[in-house]
Amino acid sequence: MMADNSTEQRGFRFGDVWQIFGQRGSLKKLGILFALVAIILIFQVWTGGTTLSPGNAINLVQAYSFILLLSVGMVMVIIAGHIDLSVGSVAAFVGIVVATSMRDWGLPWWGGILLGILLGAAIGAFQGFWVAYVGVPAFIVTLAGMLIWRGAQQWVGQAQTVAVPDEFKQALYGFMPEVGPYTGFNNLTLLLGAIIIAAIIYSQVRNRAKRKNMEAVLEPSWVTVTRTAILVAIVIYATLLFASGRLGTSFPISGIILAVLIMFYAFITSRTRTGRHIYAVGGNRRAAQLSGVNDRRTDFFVMMNMSTLAGIAGMLWAARAGAAGPADGTGWELDAIAGVFIGGAAVAGGVGTVMGSVIGGLVMAVLNNGLQLIGVSTDRMQIIKGLVLLVAVGIDVMNKRAGGPSIIGTMMAKMKAKQAAVELEATTGEAQPADPADPLAAKSDSVAASDPKSTT
Repeated sequence: MMADNSTEQRGFRFGDVWQIFGQRGSLKKLGILFALVAIILIFQVWTGGTTLSPGNAINLVQAYSFILLLSVGMVMVIIAGHIDLSVGSVAAFVGIVVATSMRDWGLPWWGGILLGILLGAAIGAFQGFWVAYVGVPAFIVTLAGMLIWRGAQQWVGQAQTVAVPDEFKQALYGFMPEVGPYTGFNNLTLLLGAIIIAAIIYSQVRNRAKRKNMEAVLEPSWVTVTRTAILVAIVIYATLLFASGRLGTSFPISGIILAVLIMFYAFITSRTRTGRHIYAVGGNRRAAQLSGVNDRRTDFFVMMNMSTLAGIAGMLWAARAGAAGPADGTGWELDAIAGVFIGGAAVAGGVGTVMGSVIGGLVMAVLNNGLQLIGVSTDRMQIIKGLVLLVAVGIDVMNKRAGGPSIIGTMMAKMKAKQAAVELEATTGEAQPADPADPLAAKSDSVAASDPKSTT
């Protein structure tokens, strides 16, 4: 029987607080998350409680799910070192083709959805070919695509609005049905929340057991319990919020589609070889090539995947609006790109996360929604959103002078060094020598050495 050599960190240290939000997590991502919470609370007070009302929360998910979906695809494109300016036009073209096919060709609603996904993938394959195998920069290819697909959308729809059937709207924009006894809440939303809570608890317990079996250093038990409690409390609040809307409403189906795709792409980018190749190509293309990474295939994949998600976003919008029209998709690429950069992606590529881009997209969505609630005009909203984007990206750029590490990077390096020393000490029982470059540590060691009481 194998002995249990795992070690749990004892006592309370302030540095352990950050582990609540993830093992050695990114302070930048936490800053964006705190900014999102602050914006929500500010507008909650400013609007007299309307921001976090059930009706507004449901409307927020339905109104911005397609932009968040575009941000999920866009972050992979930007990590790989590219940009896609065509997503709005692609979404509009797919939307009008799907609406026309269901009206004129007699396609059922599910056939229209399948056609939209395939059409988006085909457009992405076309653009990906030019980027990956011909070598035309993605900026030029997608700029051309923005013009091509916008013109094609106008041509197919004859600059007219084409309605979509009710079944299509219910499938993508509707709500979960009312089932079971009357509880004052939507029972399926309550069930969905219970499933998420069970998954959170199982994930935390499983991860801790996995580290214990690997005989790794375990985070303090209070960190695991606190993190689980915070996540469960958030899910309970959100569940009751969405379940307590007017009769016939629930957590939107578009939100479920978005959540599933977020989890899927978060797994792809963080746990698969494809995700590692995307980061490798964006971080250092030449080094990735020498390491055996097929950079052309990676470029082709991110471009095709982006247009596929743009097609889904176009169908979500058509279902929400009840029709596909000539003005669909205008400016969507700008909102998606803004969300990605606010979420921490680097302009040069190689840096970014799916969850970070979603948080950044939520910042823009909540900001836009809150400004609408307090009656800010559209022109001023555009100015404010532009300033938010400029400040969010500019802060980190100013912290990287002449290629040096940013303030966030310096803080993270110190935290990682201290954490590694603690883990090694817990494993071997030997204290690590102080860093000679750290004057405080050197001074404390010299004092200890000169004190006769400190020796035995």
